[in-house]
Amino acid sequence: MKKGGKALILSLSIAAASTLLAPVIASAQVEITVAPPVPRVEVMPAPRPGYVWAPGYWEWRGGAHVWVGGRWIGERRGYHWVPDRWEQRGDHYHYWKGHWER
Repeated sequence: MKKGGKALILSLSIAAASTLLAPVIASAQVEITVAPPVPRVEVMPAPRPGYVWAPGYWEWRGGAHVWVGGRWIGERRGYHWVPDRWEQRGDHYHYWKGHWER
């Protein structure tokens, strides 16, 4: 097989693997017993064609909550952005990473 064909097969294999792993990565989570602070109020900038606004959220880093400011992310047609969030379950808090959904 020629080099170009091998490179194409390798590229397609990597693309397929990343598609299969995307749901696993999207479900990555953190479980802690410390409630996140109330979300900060952010003023969303004016809309940008081809982008959606991902609101800020509290991230757990080094044993403390750290605010991550909102940001523009490239639009994916046919999908909507599900923001990062914390969910309380009993006395634990679960972090769900933001992700795209159909």
